[in-house]
Amino acid sequence: MPPTWLTVLAWLSLASAFVCAGLIAADIFIRGFRQRMWIMNVVWPLTALYTGPLGWLAYRRWGRLNSPRYRPQSGARGHYPFWVSVGISDTHCGAGCALGDVISEWALFAVGATIAGVTLWPEYLADFALAFVFGIAFQYFAIAPMRRLGFRDGVIAALKSDALSVITFEIGLFGWMALFFFVFFTDPHLAPDHAAYWFMMQIGMVLGFLTSYPANSWLIRHGIKEGM
Repeated sequence: MPPTWLTVLAWLSLASAFVCAGLIAADIFIRGFRQRMWIMNVVWPLTALYTGPLGWLAYRRWGRLNSPRYRPQSGARGHYPFWVSVGISDTHCGAGCALGDVISEWALFAVGATIAGVTLWPEYLADFALAFVFGIAFQYFAIAPMRRLGFRDGVIAALKSDALSVITFEIGLFGWMALFFFVFFTDPHLAPDHAAYWFMMQIGMVLGFLTSYPANSWLIRHGIKEGM
């Protein structure tokens, strides 16, 4: 079992993340600050599930600017510095990957899946598969309306704009998962029924966001992906 301090820290981190995600969802769906691009109504709360207070602060500072109800005191609505635009575009990938990872981890834990007696290998396969599906879907619902594309062209555009982003996100996450599986918690391994596991996954997802950020910057600069 992980040390007590880590379990306490994990619960605090998870609790703050759920509170922040709930605050964002309430602001969007109850207070009426819905995003101009509807998929961002889902992306922002999911982002807070792994970034916690940072996600809440980012939403309050930049996310609200894309709500038709928002009335900024100064400046144009929705115009960000390039580095902010890249970060918000990266949240599509991050939210899709996070959703896919959570679903696959619990499903695999429920069935007790292993490959060669190791739970990490099926986690890699299922995490990547679902992260790719959700990541591309989230990007589709962003890029298709922006470019006014039909379904086929929208899917192709989403694949071009987010495939590299998903891959680089999962590289960061999978590297961290390997560390806490093979180095930090080897006997016994952490399992998804423990808070510390999801705290480790939160850290991994933040690292995935960071490793996918340069890819998103490159994609936007070359006109492959839309900046937000």
